[in-house]
Amino acid sequence: MTSTAQQPLNSGFGAASTAEEVIKGIDLTGKVAIVTGGYSGIGLETARVLHGAGAHIVVPARDVERARTALAVLPGTEVEHMDLLDPASIDAFAEKFLASGRPLHLLVNNAGIMATPLARDARGYEAQFAANHLGHFQLTTKLWPALVAAQGARVVVLSSRGIRFAGIDFDDVQFEHRKYEPFLAYGQSKTANALFAVEVDRRGQAQGIRAFAVHPGLIVDTGLVKHIDPAALQAAGALDSEGKPIRDPERQLKTVQQGAATSVWCATNPQLDGLGGVYCENVDISPLVAPENEAAWAGGDTTPGVLSRAVDPEAAARLWEVSEQLVTA
Repeated sequence: MTSTAQQPLNSGFGAASTAEEVIKGIDLTGKVAIVTGGYSGIGLETARVLHGAGAHIVVPARDVERARTALAVLPGTEVEHMDLLDPASIDAFAEKFLASGRPLHLLVNNAGIMATPLARDARGYEAQFAANHLGHFQLTTKLWPALVAAQGARVVVLSSRGIRFAGIDFDDVQFEHRKYEPFLAYGQSKTANALFAVEVDRRGQAQGIRAFAVHPGLIVDTGLVKHIDPAALQAAGALDSEGKPIRDPERQLKTVQQGAATSVWCATNPQLDGLGGVYCENVDISPLVAPENEAAWAGGDTTPGVLSRAVDPEAAARLWEVSEQLVTA
């Protein structure tokens, strides 16, 4: 991928478009989709809309009973145990899916955690990087044969405008030597998500696998913001004085239905045929933020865009190598 791929398509959709609107007219009968975190928030809406278009949905879940309850409204949906912080459970989930012999047409790496206090998995890896990136890296690479078998698969990786907070510190990914800051770690993990889509696409393109990174918007009525002080969300203009969500899609303040729209578009829309390795938002490919505007954008400018460091092919290739070492250590 080169940075020139980061050019909006003028898709005809926009910040206020919903997942239902972007999938209109698309038939997914016979397609298999795995949606991580597909039992709450925008993950559930993504699963619901893909299911409504005919796809068979598989949801790996840390809390299987909760997932089964939430997904009871989607007949035929499979729920299997998997914890993104538990490598053995990721292997077990992937191996069971591969043993079924099915192709995997759509993989939506949606699950994630945000701005959590410092925590580490059993390997000592920082939890946000481990859950948001490494767990999905392991899952995607294990499921690679099923993606190839689809003969035209798409991988959607949920990133975030949180890329503004940090790039990848390859010298201290796990915060072993620097002070831990929740949003710094979140930003690193979200930049990793964006870079992962770049390298999945580069490696998979010849085998029919295309990948896209997505910024869904800020949806404050999901569990993702539970570690953030409501006062901070009010100060950011995301909550009103009564603590209720403010909806303003042009400022990225979206409903769950709007938040799932770009994921669904990237997973299914023929406008993206032949494309990949790009970062998307507001149901379109994001423009690159010009170098002279990066400081303002990182400081809170809500103009659509992606920082060059989050789609840098060299950083993406390096992150893949580092990730391989970490998951096989």
